Amino acid sequence: MSAASLHRSAVEMLTGWSTTDPHQDSMRHTVLAFLAARDDACLRACAPGHLTASTMILDHTGAFALLTLHPRVGAWIQVGGHCEPEDDGIADAAMREATEESGIAGLTLSHEPIALHTHPITCSLGVPTRHLDVRFLGVAPPGPDGGLPEIIRSDESVDLRWWPVDALPEGTHHAEMAALVATARRAKGLSPA
Repeated sequence: MSAASLHRSAVEMLTGWSTTDPHQDSMRHTVLAFLAARDDACLRACAPGHLTASTMILDHTGAFALLTLHPRVGAWIQVGGHCEPEDDGIADAAMREATEESGIAGLTLSHEPIALHTHPITCSLGVPTRHLDVRFLGVAPPGPDGGLPEIIRSDESVDLRWWPVDALPEGTHHAEMAALVATARRAKGLSPA
């Protein structure tokens, strides 16, 4: 793949994504406008901002959410990160990041985003920028005993844990994560926690 095809896939996915949430639809139009203005919008080298891909991983029952204690953010959040030119698309970037950061084999990823989010950050560029995050639902297969699958913390995380969806960790991103978990549970066909 190439940066151009990654960009094209992001435009196609977000153009085709239908959401009934007015805020999310406004975010969709904002991200599409950014993509229209910047050919490099999917690459971390795009200093004004760039698309990232993340995944809210739920266990197969939807009772637990996997969160990482992110060293740069300093809070418990979903797994995810930057797109790479060799990713076939935004969903592929989300799957790659989710697998790398969780160590879980056999994740199932939603076919379309479940949410969009934007936030300021100083990422690996070393300068203030903005992440336009495309968020997906990932469902982990059951572990060998039918429970939670084993996870392996990557070097990109301070900690990695399964949390009951109704007992997420407190912190600066608690309300945002609770809302994302509820959105992920609805996408999985479950009632919000």
